[in-house]
Amino acid sequence: MRIVAFDVRPDEQAEFERQAARTEVSELVCHPFPLTAESVELVRGFDAALILGMVSYDEPLLSKIAEQGLRVLVTRTIGTDHIDLAAAERLGISVSNTSYAPDSVADFTLMLMLVALRKYKPMVYRQNVNDFSLPGLMGRTLGSLTVGVVGTGRIGTAVARRLVGFGSTVLGYDPHTNDEMRQLGEYVSLDELFRRSDIITFHAPSTPENYHMVRDETLARMRDGVVLVNTARASLMDVNTLVTGIESGKIGALAMDVFAGEDEIYHASRVNDIIANRDMAYLRQFPNTVLTQHVAFYTQEAVNEMVSHAVDAALRLAG
Repeated sequence: MRIVAFDVRPDEQAEFERQAARTEVSELVCHPFPLTAESVELVRGFDAALILGMVSYDEPLLSKIAEQGLRVLVTRTIGTDHIDLAAAERLGISVSNTSYAPDSVADFTLMLMLVALRKYKPMVYRQNVNDFSLPGLMGRTLGSLTVGVVGTGRIGTAVARRLVGFGSTVLGYDPHTNDEMRQLGEYVSLDELFRRSDIITFHAPSTPENYHMVRDETLARMRDGVVLVNTARASLMDVNTLVTGIESGKIGALAMDVFAGEDEIYHASRVNDIIANRDMAYLRQFPNTVLTQHVAFYTQEAVNEMVSHAVDAALRLAG
């Protein structure tokens, strides 16, 4: 089978070389740039293309891909919201996502909780100017708090498992429950989770039903000083609600690894650029907000799995 991969980073190269040595793979070509309308001719003659999630694969682009004869598209991400799946089906393109162990994102989620609770951001700022004072830096212990986990799939359940180790009270919400989560915490309605949680962490997919789960109406039902953590999708939260919530003190702390409009900003150096995202610039200047650049997944173990599982998917769909 002939496979072409796009948006290949240096940290993926070693695993791609290992995958290229598989007997089922006759050729595996890697490109450092994305698959776009400008580069679409490079898929001609290949059985499958592997992509990432920083380009919107809408119907016009998918049509150009189909015109080149490509019939399998695999994204090296869990989410597929950057691909118009209905259009791909109409055009005869089989699409697959990939998976990796939930530990990388789960670990990172707990780290964000602790950073927010222990006020690490202002600590670092003060230390950099030799201010070693204590006022304003008192934190809270994670084990003394109730944590709501919105979305109890593999990642949400892994987060809950870690929270139990800290001694936290865990609440879960998901339309589809699982047995392990029932052993770790209590399933409740989303409204009850919002009302009872000191910390709320989001691990739900980007769907129309989940759009702006955090908005003015739902934030009003949360506890004063609630801590919000989002390592899932930016669309789960209304950024205007976040801004007013931080300004009013309703939100005690905010930690986000995803942000609306990040596709044009994250995963590249923008040192000399004008960042045209006012909400991002405004939110990140608060002492109780932590914004990271969509790196919760980013461990060597997860990166290797994303590549190998993407190749597995390509072989399965095109074989």
